Amino acid sequence: MPSNKKRRRIKPNKKILKRMQRKLWLVFGVVCILFVVLIGRIMYIQYTSGDKYEKIVLAQQKYDSTIIPFQRGNIVDTRGTVLATSVDVYNVILDSKVLNENEKKAKDKNKDSCITATVNLVAECFPEIDKEKIRTQLEKHPKSAYFVLAKKVPYEEMAAFEEKKASKEYKGKVFGIWFEKEYVRQYPYGTLAAATIGYASSGNVGVIGLENKYSNVLNGINGRTYGYLNSDSNLEQTTIDATNGNNIVLSLDVNIQTIAENAIKEWNEKTMAQYNADHPDEPEYQGSLHTAALVMNPNTGEILAMAQYPSFDLNNPRDLSAYYTEEQISQMSTDEKMDKLNKIWQNFPITYTYEPGSTFKPFTVAMGLETGALTGNETYFCDGGEMISGYPKLVKCVAHNKGGHGTQTIADALSNSCNDALMQMVRVIGPDIFSDYQSIFGFGQKTGIDLTGEASTAGLIYSKEDLHSAINLATNSFGQNFNTTMIQLGTGFCSLVNGGNLYEPHLVKKITDSNGNTVSEIEPTLLKKTVSKEVSDMLKEYLHFVVSDGTGKTAGVNGYTIGGKTGTAEKLPRGNHKYLVSFIGFAPVDNPQLVVYVIVDEPGVGAEGNNQAHSSFAQEIVHNIFEQALPYMGVESSLTEEEEAAAANALTEAAQQSESEPDEGVAEDTPEGGESTADPSVTPDNGNEEEHN
Repeated sequence: MPSNKKRRRIKPNKKILKRMQRKLWLVFGVVCILFVVLIGRIMYIQYTSGDKYEKIVLAQQKYDSTIIPFQRGNIVDTRGTVLATSVDVYNVILDSKVLNENEKKAKDKNKDSCITATVNLVAECFPEIDKEKIRTQLEKHPKSAYFVLAKKVPYEEMAAFEEKKASKEYKGKVFGIWFEKEYVRQYPYGTLAAATIGYASSGNVGVIGLENKYSNVLNGINGRTYGYLNSDSNLEQTTIDATNGNNIVLSLDVNIQTIAENAIKEWNEKTMAQYNADHPDEPEYQGSLHTAALVMNPNTGEILAMAQYPSFDLNNPRDLSAYYTEEQISQMSTDEKMDKLNKIWQNFPITYTYEPGSTFKPFTVAMGLETGALTGNETYFCDGGEMISGYPKLVKCVAHNKGGHGTQTIADALSNSCNDALMQMVRVIGPDIFSDYQSIFGFGQKTGIDLTGEASTAGLIYSKEDLHSAINLATNSFGQNFNTTMIQLGTGFCSLVNGGNLYEPHLVKKITDSNGNTVSEIEPTLLKKTVSKEVSDMLKEYLHFVVSDGTGKTAGVNGYTIGGKTGTAEKLPRGNHKYLVSFIGFAPVDNPQLVVYVIVDEPGVGAEGNNQAHSSFAQEIVHNIFEQALPYMGVESSLTEEEEAAAANALTEAAQQSESEPDEGVAEDTPEGGESTADPSVTPDNGNEEEHN
């Protein structure tokens, strides 16, 4: 119920209000007095010490700062040939403020126009720069001190400009043009060893290959020039010089690399031309899906050459025109282009995994001899195949249709590439020894080569437990149903013929600074002992027999003792008649200086029947490499000219015979274990897909 009482108003105390007002005026007066004192003090300092403090402030300001770029180090071969280098180029810079100021001075003195002279000289020396572009910049941004007129002008053009600027015609008339130095990466040999050398993108970022692996070694540290006003208001400069990158010296030899690449190119072009001539109504067929060659020094693990087809130009790594028409390229999506580029950028010898086939057979023999499971005096009877416990089909040998090879010694088994004999050997060796020695030889492990992107095969070989399956052990004995890489098998093979020493494969042998002084030497790294010298000597003798009297005759070279082993592996799925054929050889037999390993993935002869199943395709390339590389390395031939001619005829006949029928132990009716041969899904693990400029 509302109250009827009236609310009482409280009246303010007038005395209190007057007291508060007096205090506020007092505070306000004090503030005003302090403010006047402060202004007076500032005016006093400005009048008495203004110049002093102005100089102190100006001296603390940075008036100019210019980056001095470092020069990325060179990549050179073992003889000092430059494979990758950084060359200086220049950006043409316009300083509108300087040019306009000098134009005003010229007018004041009734002299010729500086702008006209400058514009004319720039256009004369750099045709790509439009005159109107310069004049527009001068008018719209008269106070600008930095405008890029052109980028990456070569040194010769810059020098020509400076020379004409100093000539009688232009002397004292050209202002406001200066040059900003930077570096671009160049590869003098273009496609040579492209996947191995790799390339660097803008910003000195190594994308693939050695450029990626050794990017931190090759890169230096930028320098800088600073400009300051000292206490006397004079401009001073402080320069911190750039530290250029280090150089890397490779074991790779340009001449051997060229020999290997030419041998691959010649074989592919010949094969492609022959097939396309014989099949004019079919789509053009390439020489092979991939062809690769690995050349090593077996006594150090040094890589002397690493070649492959297809390849690419390091100076234009994103160019696909060598393999596709303009129309085909224009129809590709970005992802499709990237996929095709990744395939040609991949370094086949280290990134592709495949079943080695019969090139693994020397390893099976080696482990048997080293452990005493084999003595070297054994004989085996090949009747064309073996029935393996627990497996319903006959595992056939290449000689199955002929009733088998008959009685075989170990040397015969390797020479004829007899799967039957190898399956009998491995039963004696057993799964435990086999598994242990696969590991000793480095299978299933990365080699540690100094390149990015080496494929792991850890999950692509059978475990010791799985090898207790008779069929797994049998097929593994002749190199089927497990995967390896070229660098892995090549490294292990070197130990078989060098006395049993397994060296870590490597490409870089020395690092030097920009003045050529040695920073570090990379010595050969001995990883382990695989077999004894006695076993190594026996294997060299057996493998020499393969070339002199067996399936490897095509690889032979007149006047040189060469040993090696053929290989033919049917790719998955079996029955599609697609093969990867190979040959690994060494020379000279008594003192190996070179190991050459060649793979031809799906030879370009069609996939009908066993057309591809001829290791002679790979042998032909190996032969051509040995024939040129051995004399180049100073290994003398033992034959006279007449003897060489006679031997050449014999080799030609042997090559023709080897191409008439499969020359390898291609097993039939075997299980499909492991991954497909030459697995294209393995990609370099460098994580870089940057544009190259």
